[in-house]
Amino acid sequence: MPRNLIDKSQWGGAEKFDALLADIRARRAEFEEQRYISQDIIDIFKEIGIYRAFVPQKFSGDEKNPCEFLQAIEAISAADGSAGWVASFGMNPFYLSALPAETIKEVWKDTPDIVFAGGIFPPQPASSVEGGFKVKGRWAFASGCMGASLLGAGIKTEEKNALPRMAVMPREKVTIEKTWDVHGLTATGSFDLVVEDVIVPIEWTFTRGAKSNLDFPIFKYPALALAAQVLAVTTLGIARESIDIVLAMGGKRVSVTGAPDIGERPYVQMEIAQAEAQLRSVRAFFYEATEDIWNSIMKGDEPSHEQINMVRLATTYLTRECTNATRSVYHLAGMTSVYYDHPLSRCFRDAHVARQHAFMGDITYQNAGAMMFGHQPLPGYL
Repeated sequence: MPRNLIDKSQWGGAEKFDALLADIRARRAEFEEQRYISQDIIDIFKEIGIYRAFVPQKFSGDEKNPCEFLQAIEAISAADGSAGWVASFGMNPFYLSALPAETIKEVWKDTPDIVFAGGIFPPQPASSVEGGFKVKGRWAFASGCMGASLLGAGIKTEEKNALPRMAVMPREKVTIEKTWDVHGLTATGSFDLVVEDVIVPIEWTFTRGAKSNLDFPIFKYPALALAAQVLAVTTLGIARESIDIVLAMGGKRVSVTGAPDIGERPYVQMEIAQAEAQLRSVRAFFYEATEDIWNSIMKGDEPSHEQINMVRLATTYLTRECTNATRSVYHLAGMTSVYYDHPLSRCFRDAHVARQHAFMGDITYQNAGAMMFGHQPLPGYL
């Protein structure tokens, strides 16, 4: 991406933001070894406004628009994919705003910088008790849970035909088991949550997919689409970093076979040019689709199904093509990139794990194509 597209003044200023990225880059091995992002980095995310980005000004938040937030996550992801993934959950107001109005006030009464994480699937049975639900079970993939003050768990209630709920509870009510043993996005801390018979008041639960109880323009943006976008954009930052790493190798790497410097090889020049074009093309589609919806919202219109479909399509396409670009430049480095601690190795692994996420699965292409023919997508797409 052109380096000047993110307005760093909105994120604590250029000096603070650049220092944060440099610190993240310098500590990637630390984060990967412990399998989560250290708390001091989470605290800086709070300081610069990552977790209050979508909180209304009424609650001392910043009310940023989707493109501004996505560009910040993109830049953080270039420094480290896991850090970007964890920062992406700054979109949590889209979930928390589905709580009852009085509970929302309670959530943000002291600070808008609330970190929320959770495990949703599979929803676990929860029995009804007076005033709420008794929650028990285990949930996987709770990315960012180590830095969260509030944790959520997906539950099935005894109500007939009820959609899954999220039960929100303080972190101290939940046991975090460090089960995340993977080859990419290792530092996301996507550990298991274990809950043992915790009583959660009904006012601290919300139906997943329910409309926001806050009447602000940002909450008219399609939440499910944004949930996919904030994860997908990490691959954009990762691909950018991969290209920059190979470009920086020019003039520095001497081949043991006597071959020309990597930057002088015609096939490398061609591949790197193609990767750059690939990156900029998918980026343009991605942000164009985002801006299209946001402009409609600013005019007072509801986003159309066609607009949402284009965002979902652009999101999957972005993830796939950024992963492809990362893989192609990884191969250009030859044996240098196979070492586990090489930055290209980390980029390669992180991008491929992000691509595995269900939000970017093949089914999204099927849904997009179905809608283009005028058919209904499968449930959960829009």
